[in-house]
Amino acid sequence: MNSLAPCDMTKAHNVRDGEPPEAGRRNRLASALLASVLSVGVSGVMLPLSVSDADAQGLFQRLFNPEGARLRELKAKEELERKKAIKVRVSAPRYFTYKPDRLKSVSLADLSKVNTAAVEAPATDAGTGQETVSELDSAPIVLTPFDEARPALKSMSIEALPEVAEGLKAFYREHPNFVWIQDGAPTSKAMEALLALASAADFGLDSTDYQVALPDLTGLAGAERDVAVMAFEMQMTAAVMTYILDAERGRVDPNRISGYHDLPRHKPDLVAAMEQIASAANAQASIEGHQPQSAHFKALKEELAELRTQDQEEDRIVIAPGTFLKPGKASPEMANVVAAIKKNGSDELKLEHAATLESYQDGEDYTPELVALVKSFQKENGLSADGIVGKNSIRAMVGVTNEAKISKVELAMERSRWLPEELGARKVFINQPAFTATYTAPGEDPLSMRVVVGKKSNQTNFFYDTIEVVEYNPYWGVPYSIIVNEMIPKLAKDPSYLDRSGYEVTTVSGKKVSSASIDWYSVAAKKSSVNVRQYPGRSNALGEVKILFPNRHHIYMHDTPSKSLFKKDMRAFSHGCIRLHDPKAMAAAVLGKSKDYVSTRIGQGQNAQEKVGGDIPVYVSYFTAWPNMDGEIDYFADVYDRDRFLIKALEATDKARG
Repeated sequence: MNSLAPCDMTKAHNVRDGEPPEAGRRNRLASALLASVLSVGVSGVMLPLSVSDADAQGLFQRLFNPEGARLRELKAKEELERKKAIKVRVSAPRYFTYKPDRLKSVSLADLSKVNTAAVEAPATDAGTGQETVSELDSAPIVLTPFDEARPALKSMSIEALPEVAEGLKAFYREHPNFVWIQDGAPTSKAMEALLALASAADFGLDSTDYQVALPDLTGLAGAERDVAVMAFEMQMTAAVMTYILDAERGRVDPNRISGYHDLPRHKPDLVAAMEQIASAANAQASIEGHQPQSAHFKALKEELAELRTQDQEEDRIVIAPGTFLKPGKASPEMANVVAAIKKNGSDELKLEHAATLESYQDGEDYTPELVALVKSFQKENGLSADGIVGKNSIRAMVGVTNEAKISKVELAMERSRWLPEELGARKVFINQPAFTATYTAPGEDPLSMRVVVGKKSNQTNFFYDTIEVVEYNPYWGVPYSIIVNEMIPKLAKDPSYLDRSGYEVTTVSGKKVSSASIDWYSVAAKKSSVNVRQYPGRSNALGEVKILFPNRHHIYMHDTPSKSLFKKDMRAFSHGCIRLHDPKAMAAAVLGKSKDYVSTRIGQGQNAQEKVGGDIPVYVSYFTAWPNMDGEIDYFADVYDRDRFLIKALEATDKARG
């Protein structure tokens, strides 16, 4: 067993500088043991192997200090798990490559068969036992003009959306008659319907989606004429049904745009709609009646009509992109700033600062008089009146081009179709690009306030729900994404971070545990689960009150200790929830109580919940053009670039429909 020569032993285990003599002896002993063990070969053949200090020391520790070795292994494993946990990230919802609804070719052959009544069985005379002939047997079968033209359907097909094809077949199975044809030619009802289809652009739709050509019946007779009129009949009904589908639910399915959209798609009853149109005195009015009838949609429609009458080539003042001007400084863009205020400022503002405007001679200095002018303009446009000319002030000064306004209004009309037809008399409407939340109820003055919404990396979803609970002195249940993305990196450096920072960690069963005792990689990898919540108090992220409308996005309205953010014009700073500038007022409004009542409940210092009575929907929406309280359309910056993605979806729809 002593196959290694002493020189090899000495060479392999020279005592390193500073190594205690006893350590060297341990290493030499361990090396000898290890060499002895590893040198045993097959059938007694000796296999001499060289041994490193690390191998020797590791063997020595495992043989003579197993507990210490085990602790070191556990520590190394924990360090590895910690590093792995830090690398885990919860991804935000993503934007998709939009897949539009597609037309399909549908055969109409199954509508070509004439369904006649079944012939009754012969009756028997009670006295003679002889069969008698019923009146039904002797009556001739009378075919309607539609029945006479049915054979033309045997080889006919149409290109239509699946819902339209299904609805068309169902309608003609139940109502086997012409709607648009009489005496072999298109009717006045057909002309009215064609007017409605041609006017689709008035409602923000694309009229080319519903084009149907009148049939040229010159010189046609018999089967040829039947084919022409039946083709027109089917195409008209398909076009009208497509119009109704688009008018009621929109041309785009929002949930295919991104994971930030969560809106159930409406399912119009196309058969019932066609039945109503077929019997209507005015087909155009009946068809257009399927457009949204809400006040906000009508305001958008009126704005669209007005914009289209305006000169598309009107002069527009341009302030150079990137301009940032503080009081007391100078800029060559000063002249454009003054010119923009002259053009877009109110008459009252221009009268108040008439002397400044008249005396200005295109100078570059940002004088105190011009600062006062800019502050007044900022104030009347709802901006921070700080006199600093930045991107938000510039946007207000130069305005939005007419073309851009038209686009924003058309997109707003499309988005409004994703919402319920009736929003409700009592509701909360949050518009993310406007950074506002507004409560309305019959007989009450609207309550509108500034809000903070999600930053671009933590966007607030577009959805609607129903308000259920107001919570006083709330806990903050930390979402899994924040635990993984933000807390675990801190816990890797300081395992007791949560224990010292006012958070409670509990197991799924509700048992309180120390944050230092948790395997956070297992939590990050979803192999185990814990609950983390912040205790109520001044430092609580939710402040003193939150308003819950339970949803799968974990979004709600709440107070915040970060009050300074409400002074900013662009207020996208949260993790996705809605921070309210005046949360007590909003809580009082939805509860139907006073603000003092809410303050009293908060002042009790206890975490408590109060159920919200009635049915109060909340719309967490996204509109870059929307009516204000006076019914006039306001325009907002596209904070999340969602206009761009919706435009892409509409373009994909145009392409799919040909």
